Amino acid sequence: MKKVKNITIIGSGFSALAASAYLAKSGHQVTVYEKNSAVGGRARRLVREGFTFDMGPSWYWMPDVFERFFADFGKKTTDYYELVKLSPAYRVYYGIDDFIAIADNLPEIVAAFEAIEKGSGAKLQAFMGHAKSNYDIAIKDLVYRPGVSPLELITVETALKVGEFFSNISKDVRKKFKNERLIQILEFPVLFLGAKPSDTPSFYSFMNYADFGLGTWHPKTGMHDVVRAMENLATELGVQFVTNANIEKIIVENKTAVAIQVNGKIVASDLILSGADYHHTETLLDQEHRAYSEKYWDSRVFAPSSLLFYVGFDRKLDNISHHALFFDVDFYQHAKDIYDEPQWPKEPLFYANFPSVTDATAAPEGMESGFFLVPLAPGINDTEALREEYFEKIISRFETLTQQSVKNNIIFKESFCKNDFVSEYNSYKGNAYGMANTLLQTAFLRPKLKSKKVKNLYFTGQLTVPGPGVPPALISGKLVSELINKQFSEQ
Repeated sequence: MKKVKNITIIGSGFSALAASAYLAKSGHQVTVYEKNSAVGGRARRLVREGFTFDMGPSWYWMPDVFERFFADFGKKTTDYYELVKLSPAYRVYYGIDDFIAIADNLPEIVAAFEAIEKGSGAKLQAFMGHAKSNYDIAIKDLVYRPGVSPLELITVETALKVGEFFSNISKDVRKKFKNERLIQILEFPVLFLGAKPSDTPSFYSFMNYADFGLGTWHPKTGMHDVVRAMENLATELGVQFVTNANIEKIIVENKTAVAIQVNGKIVASDLILSGADYHHTETLLDQEHRAYSEKYWDSRVFAPSSLLFYVGFDRKLDNISHHALFFDVDFYQHAKDIYDEPQWPKEPLFYANFPSVTDATAAPEGMESGFFLVPLAPGINDTEALREEYFEKIISRFETLTQQSVKNNIIFKESFCKNDFVSEYNSYKGNAYGMANTLLQTAFLRPKLKSKKVKNLYFTGQLTVPGPGVPPALISGKLVSELINKQFSEQ
């Protein structure tokens, strides 16, 4: 295979880190340019006054995908970081002293379902068997295909499940379960795919297997452990990292990407791969070289944006778990406020994460670190006044639901919202984690890994194949590296 002398990668999120390692392993000289001061993209870390927060992804699901990634380099995750299986995986709060704890094993979850709705235990067992079958097809096979052709989706296994691409998760779950709480718990995992359960194909029930079947894990000192592991692996393979490197332009000559302009300087390259926001990357090109129009991007269904708060408490909190979902208000109205009639939700659902429950290094001794998240419509108006209003809403409800006073125990809080996603990550409309996996935005129907207009320009990450989430990002990096290597093997 003819080796590329120099590959430039824009951005250092999970997909870019994965691609950098694969390409370096293939013998290429790889340099990663990151606009911010630290590697990791949205998976950066905030450290303040002895508290530590993962700023972005906080759920470690699909551990097999991480193992498969490191195995490609003759490594194991345990060579770089330690995992803790959370027990309970998470809690779902519905009212005062009214919550469901999701156990770390399926038999206990089945028993919990049965206790709430008679007959639902056996139904859940059957549902999970089907979800595992979908997981084996999707995560072990289909998602490792580059989205070049619709024929990639046609296998003996998928032919037997074709109807599942035209039904949806919400409809399927409601056929089997009647209790609204159980339905919401089963609909929750597909929210990671960025769309409403009613717009997510039934085949994506494999997310339920990722949840109940494989469990929820936590790297010992946070998700940034994975970033450090991938950065260390890439460095061992010879990848160079440049931070505080703002890419201002991709230079194209004779319809071929030949260089980037970074911090005012021109840096030549044999091939350019962007792990940055796809829409933003195309704005770095002159108009005639862009593959997708503004009309195209505006017509896509994007994952939500988020209002985030990183909060330091001066004491340990009561009645909490590592992960907690607060579903004490109308689940479906909030979804409408995101997707159907974009607006700030009057009564927001929210998610809270207390890493110091599991990781003693996340907060000073006797204190607690808290991460709060409210899903919002992308492109929404974002002001400091609105942020404060909504913090007051969720922290007041948190106090009520967990039966404790915490406002006077707050040492500090920092917020992050739509405007920050735009300024920090050049995120289209401030979306938090990419383009939703709806039927018409799946596989070959997503933006392409390889530019349709510019030679030697490729893309990776959550707006392309296979989709949003950390495990898909690792896979995206592998897929694009394979396409690049194939191109140069054919020259």
